Amino acid sequence: MKIATKLWIGLGALIVLSPLGLLLPEHFKAGAAWGEWGMDEIKELAGYVPKGLEKLAPLWNAPLPDYALKGWEEKGLSHLSFAYIISAIVGMAITCIAVLLIGRLLARKGD
Repeated sequence: MKIATKLWIGLGALIVLSPLGLLLPEHFKAGAAWGEWGMDEIKELAGYVPKGLEKLAPLWNAPLPDYALKGWEEKGLSHLSFAYIISAIVGMAITCIAVLLIGRLLARKGD
């Protein structure tokens, strides 16, 4: 089996397993994933929000906030699991396209 095929199988498995990000933190009462805090959570954890973060926060809005489609946040675990899988597919597609484009640009410079 080619290494690329193994890579795609592995990525597919990770996409299918992505709803574990919903289930495990809830099961273990872990709260938000490390590093995925919003400004309100940072203020709660640290006691303040760094000025640089407060200034730069409006520059970025996630394409799929909370890994869910708009209006699906309250629909239950099955909808959220499906939204997690969609989010994973979109994220992997964007990542793969970026890597391919960067690879092509670097390959041309090497000629």
